[in-house]
Amino acid sequence: MFQNFEVLSSPDQAAGRLARLRATFASLGVDAIAVPRSDEYLGEYVPACAERLAWLTGFTGSAGLVLVLADTAQIFVDGRYAAQVRVQTDPQVFGYQDLIATPLASYLSTAAPAGLKLGIDPWTWPGSEVERLAAALDKIGGELVLLASNPVDAIWDDRPAQPLGTVSIQPLDFAGVQADEKLEMIARTAAEAGADAVILADPSSVAWSFNIRGQDLPSTPHPLSRAIIPADGRPRLFIDKRKTGIEAEAYLTQLADLEPPSQFDDALAELGRAGAKLMVDPAVAPHAIALQVKAAGGEVIEAPDPARLPRACKNRAEIAASAKVHVQDGAAMVRFLAWLDEQEPGTVDEISAAQALEKFRVATGESLQMPLKALSFDTISGAGPNAAIMHYRVNTATNRRVEAGEMLLIDSGGQYVAGTTDITRTVAVGAVPEEQKRFFTLVLKGMIAISRLRFPEGTRGLEIDAFARIALWQAGADFAHGTGHGVGSYLSVHEGPQSISRRGAQVLKPGMILSNEPGYYRDGGFGIRIENLVTVHEARGIEGGDSPMLGFETLTLCPIDTRLVQRELLEPGEIDWLNAYHARVRAELSPLLAGDPALAWLEQATAAL
Repeated sequence: MFQNFEVLSSPDQAAGRLARLRATFASLGVDAIAVPRSDEYLGEYVPACAERLAWLTGFTGSAGLVLVLADTAQIFVDGRYAAQVRVQTDPQVFGYQDLIATPLASYLSTAAPAGLKLGIDPWTWPGSEVERLAAALDKIGGELVLLASNPVDAIWDDRPAQPLGTVSIQPLDFAGVQADEKLEMIARTAAEAGADAVILADPSSVAWSFNIRGQDLPSTPHPLSRAIIPADGRPRLFIDKRKTGIEAEAYLTQLADLEPPSQFDDALAELGRAGAKLMVDPAVAPHAIALQVKAAGGEVIEAPDPARLPRACKNRAEIAASAKVHVQDGAAMVRFLAWLDEQEPGTVDEISAAQALEKFRVATGESLQMPLKALSFDTISGAGPNAAIMHYRVNTATNRRVEAGEMLLIDSGGQYVAGTTDITRTVAVGAVPEEQKRFFTLVLKGMIAISRLRFPEGTRGLEIDAFARIALWQAGADFAHGTGHGVGSYLSVHEGPQSISRRGAQVLKPGMILSNEPGYYRDGGFGIRIENLVTVHEARGIEGGDSPMLGFETLTLCPIDTRLVQRELLEPGEIDWLNAYHARVRAELSPLLAGDPALAWLEQATAAL
């Protein structure tokens, strides 16, 4: 099994670990230390050796930070983790802050003691955030202290080793563009910006640019690596050769000089001494990179990562591969949902549901010669009130049976060489109360609204986020997460810069893949989320209209539980969309389920309203 369900948090050990961290303050010359979730590559998902926030606090969410002062500690998380953080950490030790409403910089400028000296590891913070922290501390006469090494590592006695996952070559059939073409594009971008080279600090950009994938992380198949792409000359790839076999090394040496990660600092210093102008994205690059370049005499040109937007705008081969893998993933989901409906209420728990779904994904992948390489994230399997915890991670201590009259929310995805999937279905177990059906239908209305939306070129995610919320708003409800995130091509399941959210400032462009996942969560009661992946299609004319409009095409193929739909709340156009979607699901998945008992379930589940 890819996923384990052991209890990973240690809230009872936090007080002792914080005391050890505070004991380092004097020698470091600081009054406080801030520890983020991110690692030296600023990734959302990090290797075990970089789970510093979880080790220190007990909180295992994928976003957040802790501010440790001499006599208090504050954990900052966003709305997805507001409930989880209180379960996983000791409220006698920590206070809790909203990462969005009160980011760390705002907290420092209004609540921190005057003259505070705050220590951070500049390798674990992006340059853009370091600037905000420094400005906030300046307002209170404080100082940001950039530490030479990570203070948590100094007290983490049994810290795991660095990962050495095997590197693979992404087939051209799925990548769509040769690596040398991508590297030439990046080199041209550097030249046009007046830079001597580009620093690729994001491992996903490195993986995309070189058409490679890796196994350093459990869910994101990029190798932890960095690259320097000169405007004129041979690229340099900083990667541990123990990760590359004969084939991968032979392939990569045709594209770049391979150097160990330990030489990256020396390379920056060398370029700095030569007075090089280096292009660095302060939003995705650790602040330490710019520091080292400037300290050696070089110049930093702040500019967006040149691989990030092209990586987000999938080419035809990537879109075709993703569509193919979603048919396979949909067949696995149908087999799982059919199996779930056969079980007696109270006989399935959250863990056994997640395990069953993983087994169906593995078996379906094997039968179709497209094996499941990994889960794209730990499956969120929440029954009843546990589903109200937006990013709930079931473990052996919280595992709950799915009883009659409840809903099961299962949010899951797979990593396949052809693409990355992410789907959420909320399903009924027995007769569910009408109030829960009402909210399910309101959430469905929001999901359909995004699915049907047409919008002009230049539209940003923040301008369409409200369409997913209108039905809930009119009912006096909302949800505390974005409507949609970007998704990679056999890369990170959470990919920027595209999103559908209040902060989605990136213009949506053809080829981008995003999730469409409104929800509703009632603390202690129930949770609902319905999620499909969609891709932005080229602008198309509309009969009677003046301008071509962009829109979304749905990739995910899986029935939506119509037993939870209150038909009277849907408008005719919404019913037409749902019926057409289910007809497409039935048509595309039926050939893969021929001779399988799940086929009869599929036909019933996709019957027209």
